[in-house]
Amino acid sequence: MQSDMAEASRGTAIEIPAATIIKVLVVAICIWLWLQLWPLFMLFFVVAVLAVALDPVVGYLEAHRIPRGAGSLLIAFGLLAVIVGFSLAAGSSLVSEARLLGDRFREVQHELVRRTPPALLRVLPGVNGDVAVGAGSVFPVLRDLGRTLISGAIVLLIAVILTFYLLVEGRQTYSWLLAYVPRNKRARAHITACEARRAILGYVAGNVATSIFATVFVWTTLALLHVPAAMLLALLAGICDFVPVLGFVVSAAPAVLLALSQGVTTAIAVVALYGLYHFIENYFIAPKIYGDRLQLSNLAVLFAFAVGAEIGGIVGALLALPAAAMYPVIERLWLKDYLGRDVVEEHRIIEHRAS
Repeated sequence: MQSDMAEASRGTAIEIPAATIIKVLVVAICIWLWLQLWPLFMLFFVVAVLAVALDPVVGYLEAHRIPRGAGSLLIAFGLLAVIVGFSLAAGSSLVSEARLLGDRFREVQHELVRRTPPALLRVLPGVNGDVAVGAGSVFPVLRDLGRTLISGAIVLLIAVILTFYLLVEGRQTYSWLLAYVPRNKRARAHITACEARRAILGYVAGNVATSIFATVFVWTTLALLHVPAAMLLALLAGICDFVPVLGFVVSAAPAVLLALSQGVTTAIAVVALYGLYHFIENYFIAPKIYGDRLQLSNLAVLFAFAVGAEIGGIVGALLALPAAAMYPVIERLWLKDYLGRDVVEEHRIIEHRAS
């Protein structure tokens, strides 16, 4: 009896292996680094996507006896020249159209405030009857805009430089990273990387094509309807179209706002045409362009978009879509033993039925 009591009084010792402690510390450090450096990680992710998307073009030039370094440099400078050239050619027109759009927004805001009951104005936080922009508030807005443009130009230049080096040294970098994978898993890792490249190519090619279609459609439609700032609205539609399902719908709001200046009939026509194009793009154009390279349901797109936006903002939302398209491959190659073969096969059957 005394021996049992003595053994119970000593308690139970819990031993934690040193390897477990090290793993926990490594995970904690990785989480801390992500929280501190996530903008830099997102930039590298964007650069990797750009490099993967441009690699076939470099390969085509390389096949026609243009060295890989020269071809990569040619593509990098070509992209930069297109962006700078377009900015110089259409910059003044876009600035005047942006000013027109801003004036229209202020007019609508002033009208809404004027029509809102005073009692409701007192309840709504941050809303008052004076919505005019004073001269003293113009300079801070311009200063912040200038800082944003300078920061954007610097980030763009860094992205172009990193894309160039990744195009030149991408294969060596991939081999170097693949060496970290255990030998018995390298084949599966290589297949996963190839499928990821395929998904990224399909995503970029499809988004660029649908955005061009959206830009041309919106510019032609608004020009024929004599809606102000047609070029700016068309560019806005093309950029927003990179966000599937939601982007093009969001870009319709300023178009309808400016169309109201031409009459209610014009605004209704703009709503109808935007809705018609959105339907045609989602159910006819996009499936033909993407094919089976990026098969995602609208629900999966919205879920991936929400998760990506929460993690990394709008850039994370865009990059989450090709990552989500990789799940069937990851499920088939890496999760089959955990989920069971029946689950994987049933998921594959469902995907083929939906395609």
